[in-house]
Formats: sequence, C-alpha cells, structure tokens
Amino acid sequence: MTEPKQKLRPLPAFIFMTRWLQLPLYLGLILAQCVYVFHFWVELKDLIGAAMGDAASLQHILEAVAVHAPSADAVAVAPPNKLTETTIMLVVLGLIDVVMISNLLVMVIIGGYETFISRMNLDTHPDQPEWLSHVNASVLKTKLAMAIIGISSIHLLKTFINASVYDVKTLVAQTVIHVVFLLSALAISYTDRITTMTHNESH
Repeated sequence: MTEPKQKLRPLPAFIFMTRWLQLPLYLGLILAQCVYVFHFWVELKDLIGAAMGDAASLQHILEAVAVHAPSADAVAVAPPNKLTETTIMLVVLGLIDVVMISNLLVMVIIGGYETFISRMNLDTHPDQPEWLSHVNASVLKTKLAMAIIGISSIHLLKTFINASVYDVKTLVAQTVIHVVFLLSALAISYTDRITTMTHNESH
C-alpha cells in the first residue's frame, strides 16, 4: 500500500515552485536553437549555390571563410577567388560546429528541464535519449564538458587549416585553451567517479 503524499507547507511549496522561473530561460534557448537552424540552412544553401556556379553564393562563402591576419607578424595570404577544397572544408567544419552547438543546446534544454524543473515522463517514449534515463547534475556537466571539447576541436582544426595566417602566439594560445578544456573535462569526470563510488559504498 502506497503512503499518501505529504502536502508541503506554504513556504517550502512556494520556494519549490520558483524552479519554474527557469522555464523562460529554456524557452529562450529553444529560440536560439531556431536561429542556429536558420543559419545552418543559409550556409548550406550558399555552399550548394557556390558549387553550382552562383556568383553571389560564392562571394558569401568566400567572405564567410576569409581569415585576416591578426597581427603584423602573421603572413598575409591572398584570399581565394573560387571554391577550393580548403574552402569547402572550412564551410563544412562550420556546419559541423553549428550541429555540435545545437546538440549542446538540446542537452542543456532537455537535461536541464528534466533535472531542475519537472519530469518529462519519457520512459515509454521510443525516442527517449539514452543519456536521459540516468541524467543528473553531474552527468549533465560531464556531457556538456565533452560537447565543449568537441566544439573547441572544430575551432582548433579551422585555425590549423589557416595556420599560415596566424602568428605563433595565437596558435599556442588556442592549443593551450583546448588542453585546459580537456583537463577540465577529465577533472569533472574524475570528481563524478569519486562521488559515485562514495555514494555506492555508503549503500
């Protein structure tokens, strides 16, 4: 026989209800997701148009991937005037970057809502994400850290493709920042592992 649910006192009930103040934040992230979807299709349309010989699409693509020397020490490189393999690669990396940021938004929106606002009751839904079945604040932080590493990797690869345009300090700084992201993710994962092991031992 199930025990009757205990009714919360007015003050704790009010404090607990304030979790719904986060709802507009997640709705705002959904709007940001829409902006990324629109941006993705604009870039993809221009890439296809440039491949088909459309001059306006080609100009937009070349302007989008153009990298200007950030300092006087960097080597100036003439911008391309046609669709090259490197240009296509940079555009595709940009599209992948948008997709990974979109995945990050999905994890924050769904995982955050499930963890901090209200249960979605997706246990019987066939499309329930595998990671959502055991999501908590620690798991969410770890997955977000891994997603940020993936995004950082894309940006670092784009920088290395245009390495001749950047000075050594910029290349080293971006590499160090990426390594810091890696170490941070490892630290978060290790901390989560210790917490899980401690919790299991206590039971």
